[in-house]
Amino acid sequence: MSTIDIAGESAFADANGLRHHVLRYGDTGDPDLLLLPGITSPAVTADFVAVRLAEWGFRVTVPDVRGRGDSDRGPSGGYRLTDYAADVAGLVEALDLASPAVIGHSMGARIAAAYAVLHAPGGHGPLVLVDPPTSGPGRDPYPTSRKAFLEQLREAQRGTTADEVRRFYPAWPERELRLRAEVLATCDETAVVETHAGFEREDFFEYWAKVTAPVALVRGGDSPVVPPRAAEELTRTRPEIPLLTVPGAGHMVPWDNPTGFLDAVRPHVTATRPE
Repeated sequence: MSTIDIAGESAFADANGLRHHVLRYGDTGDPDLLLLPGITSPAVTADFVAVRLAEWGFRVTVPDVRGRGDSDRGPSGGYRLTDYAADVAGLVEALDLASPAVIGHSMGARIAAAYAVLHAPGGHGPLVLVDPPTSGPGRDPYPTSRKAFLEQLREAQRGTTADEVRRFYPAWPERELRLRAEVLATCDETAVVETHAGFEREDFFEYWAKVTAPVALVRGGDSPVVPPRAAEELTRTRPEIPLLTVPGAGHMVPWDNPTGFLDAVRPHVTATRPE
């Protein structure tokens, strides 16, 4: 899939009627951590984050979410939060993940919240929701348009470069720009279009109202996806949940400020880890 060396071990698992590709990091027997990427982020794009999380003593699993990378495509109409959450539940069972900590970024944060509410209401491992889209019915639209997503996707399909990707992500390291340029075309157009529509039709706040501890929310200080007004509503509706802001980061928090992201996340995912 990529000409760039990836530290993760490739594996496949059958879950929720599809074959899923995952990358795995760390040692068997360590506490499990599941890292869920965003709308156009195949698993390899999270390699640099997964490596650091494994250094904390976790067995990290990063899936190609359905419709991305080497995982199966879902049917038309099969990219709802309920579909994604059922995939996560199936992977947890298929890979024998024991009450994993779950970190989700963007779309992955929405999926993580839906999984916790729909499939782990009796208890789950530490949950960290990173810059979840707060758009939805009656709310501001998602700040990146469908047209912009498709523009990037079609550039990748014809063969894009790190320099072209840099137009959208000017602060990223060269390696991460190259990775995205190489693997973005593995994202299925139907998956992207239907997921983007879900950002407008499905309300994250419905899951936010029901999610149970341990949970924290992390946002980029300059993120248009969780702007100050949405952050205020998140805190007002669930004041007991920590909401942490990473300075110098937009929506792509782990890429924009990796040190700030890791510093914000670490206390929450390691708090209940066995020594």
